[in-house]
Amino acid sequence: MTETPRHAKSAESDPTGEALLPEDVPLDEVSDEQIVEAVAVHREADVPIGETLLEMDHITLKFGGLTALNDVSFGVRRGEILGLIGPNGAGKTTCFNVMTGVYRATSGQVRFDQQEIRRQSKNKITQMGIARTFQNIRLFNEMTALENVVVGTDARHKTSVLGALVRMPRHFAEERSAVDRAMALLRFVGIADRAAEKARNLPYGYQRRLEIARALATEPKLLCLDEPAAGFNPAEKDELIELIKQVRDEGYTVLLIEHDMRLVMSVCDRIVVLEFGNKIADGSPEEVRNNPAVVAAYLGEEEDTDGAA
Repeated sequence: MTETPRHAKSAESDPTGEALLPEDVPLDEVSDEQIVEAVAVHREADVPIGETLLEMDHITLKFGGLTALNDVSFGVRRGEILGLIGPNGAGKTTCFNVMTGVYRATSGQVRFDQQEIRRQSKNKITQMGIARTFQNIRLFNEMTALENVVVGTDARHKTSVLGALVRMPRHFAEERSAVDRAMALLRFVGIADRAAEKARNLPYGYQRRLEIARALATEPKLLCLDEPAAGFNPAEKDELIELIKQVRDEGYTVLLIEHDMRLVMSVCDRIVVLEFGNKIADGSPEEVRNNPAVVAAYLGEEEDTDGAA
């Protein structure tokens, strides 16, 4: 039987673009530029730009007498970076929790890739293609950086529990593929040289990058980043801006919660603004910047703070 060439693998079986890398070079010796180029070519061919990927349709969420989200509607288009902003308590992370199955909306619909997901489990939603990071870093601190990312690949493993227990050939193949994929992602986010270090020993900025790598390991269609720049200095924020753009340029769709307005305005194609659980704006960065309701609710607070300093 003729062996299938690496470059002939499908996107489904080769989500990191590993098949496009040089065949005669070990993965740990492939340059960062080759990895970036391979993944970019691989993803861009598959992802149409502009179609609605995720839709929040008249979502209301109540906790007893408290309305956390009030008739909120917006969509996330394939291939874009959408910013979700607003003051503390506006409902941003609550939106993430509704999208990812942590909370079930009281009313309304959440559609992802044209499927209703409001009643799906968190694991099922991950398998469908939504991945997220958290405000507070959630890593397996006693595991290495590489092991943390390998864990993220489990959502795509096809070997049964029995197959893993009896160590069938398919299990070994998936295990090796998971390690290779994890190393490629660590190189992509710039921390491959720390692959063998325990997560708890990594600098804070590297832990944030590791979270992104682990989320990408689930092969998401939509990557949700919850305040990824929290605790970063200006130089680290600039690096994060470039990393987020690079993720988008490879064909991933990004939904971003962030308080740093410079970062939001620099990286987002479109911005949705929440206040007290209500949507008050949806538009381009320039439109949002000049929206009086937004200035009063959020951006004005930032400007006043800067002026007071």
